[in-house]
Amino acid sequence: MNATVQVRQRGTLTLPVELREKYGIQTGDTFRLVDLDGIFVLTPMVTMVPELAREIERLRLEAGLSTDELLAGLREQRERYYAEHYAELA
Repeated sequence: MNATVQVRQRGTLTLPVELREKYGIQTGDTFRLVDLDGIFVLTPMVTMVPELAREIERLRLEAGLSTDELLAGLREQRERYYAEHYAELA
């Protein structure tokens, strides 16, 4: 699809409705604009936190761990990592 967009006051661009509907673009979505020597590429910025949280929760349930058990395990791992990498500096 080719479309013409116009830069408006304060640099605002309006994406054609066909593109917004096709790609599920909603008000407030964030994009990164990459300048490739005058060719502009617009790519969606996907927040990783919700996706990571869903994956951690899936793995926690799959392992049969409670939230407290998961957090305790993470604390143990952090302490072990610190001891292995930084204990000699203290």
